[in-house]
Amino acid sequence: MVIYLSSRTPLPYSPKILEIFRNPKNFGPIKDADVVSRAGSPACGDMITIYLKIEKKDNEYIISDAKFESYGCAANIAATSILTEMIIGKSLRYAWSITWKELSDEIGGLPAIKFHCSILAVGALKRGIRAFLEKIGEHPDWLPKEMTKEEKQVLDEEEAMERLSIIIGGRNK
Repeated sequence: MVIYLSSRTPLPYSPKILEIFRNPKNFGPIKDADVVSRAGSPACGDMITIYLKIEKKDNEYIISDAKFESYGCAANIAATSILTEMIIGKSLRYAWSITWKELSDEIGGLPAIKFHCSILAVGALKRGIRAFLEKIGEHPDWLPKEMTKEEKQVLDEEEAMERLSIIIGGRNK
């Protein structure tokens, strides 16, 4: 199936992406979330907010609930929805290990121009996990001291969009 969204080029989304887009799971905020994490830029149009509820069980932190809000395309919504399903009931360590490629594969693949949607979702998740662990003052051995590739990519995209919006804004004066 081909669906036209905000692009001039038809995007070949998989039936799974379209189904999740139409019926996302875990959509909406968690009012008493342990951590809220955002990724994206209003300038590019893709914004993700991930809410995590985390509990300690048997000396390990488990994601007991995960929800999201999204402003973006079908790929953005589907990627974040499926990510929440992948992490509920899982340890922070497991959630941290998810890559954007694994997420893309889980939803049936993404067109290359939409890879950034799975990168944003994983980047928001990793930001949230890092923020939670910093908040409680823990640094497990599996958590790298430096930002991961996904965290850097999200930051780079946000900074690029911010620079672009300043440049475009300057032209409109």
